[in-house]
Amino acid sequence: MPTVVKTRIIQIGNSQGVRIPKLLLEQVHWDEDEEVMLELQSDQIVLRPTHEARQGWEAAFKTMSERGDDEMLDGDVVSTTSWDEEAWTW
Repeated sequence: MPTVVKTRIIQIGNSQGVRIPKLLLEQVHWDEDEEVMLELQSDQIVLRPTHEARQGWEAAFKTMSERGDDEMLDGDVVSTTSWDEEAWTW
């Protein structure tokens, strides 16, 4: 179910603005200084982040691999069962 919050358009210098409640920013994982795009769709204004989700992850994982820092942290805890050995196709 979507979160709905009522707010007002306010004067900010020579422009208008909308205060976005912290609750909404947390739900979309945005920081308070997040850069966003404003998109007009019919009679709605839509906010979108300017960055792609998981942007930079590929390069970070490659760097981790090159440094040998890509091992499972709980590798010694994970154990296989007889089902893993007998029934699962690896």
